[in-house]
Amino acid sequence: MTRSETWHADLAAYIVSVGARPFAWGTHDCAMFAAGAVQAMTGEDFAKPYRGRYKSLRGGLGLLKRKGFATHADLAASLFDEIHPSLARVGDLAAVPVDDAALIALGVVQGERIFVLRPGQSGMGTVDLLSATRAFRI
Repeated sequence: MTRSETWHADLAAYIVSVGARPFAWGTHDCAMFAAGAVQAMTGEDFAKPYRGRYKSLRGGLGLLKRKGFATHADLAASLFDEIHPSLARVGDLAAVPVDDAALIALGVVQGERIFVLRPGQSGMGTVDLLSATRAFRI
């Protein structure tokens, strides 16, 4: 996938358009948020086979497992070059640990911060780029 010439403006518009939406498994969770960012930058929707097909974390992970992936970060790794998180730049994806670190969330890198979504909350938050355990070049 290649970023369009207007990817920076397209990504900014996408972030603004979804910034206040409530978290919803399968349509506006961390994986769908990250996929939407990639679609805004490239025009390609790698999450189309998954979008709207699950309603819980367990359902999403089960769908990924049936497709051969342990996590959504593993799906991202199958599509994009994996890089060290310290090399991530604006628009790249990053995987960050959630709660007890047994789970990960995908977010969108914005400089030294990563935009992330959290279950049960409206809008997005940010975490430090240094908290990422994996990153993917878009």
